[in-house]
Amino acid sequence: MARQTRSFLSFHWHGETFSIPPGATRILENAHCENQEFALGVHLGMQCHVEMTEELIRSWVEGGASEMKASEKSPGVQKPQDIEKDMQRRLDALHEVANRLYDRWTANLRKD
Repeated sequence: MARQTRSFLSFHWHGETFSIPPGATRILENAHCENQEFALGVHLGMQCHVEMTEELIRSWVEGGASEMKASEKSPGVQKPQDIEKDMQRRLDALHEVANRLYDRWTANLRKD
């Protein structure tokens, strides 16, 4: 039987949040953002990224450098060196989560 992941390190890059729609179920949350993901019927809404690649991360870190610097006192904002630390191991673990998440979600979609 597959091991269930109760927590994982996702990639998120935002200063905003949202309220989940009426009738939806919160699936993910973290210490800095109550609503990271929800399910509503066959719909899945996420405010985090499980599909990241090394190229995307490096591009976002470079392009968002001034935003990160301006928010460096926020406990929810990582420093670039922390984001890039041990990146391949973290990406491998994140992709395992993405595969399980998307496999489970797509299994419930109607096939026409």
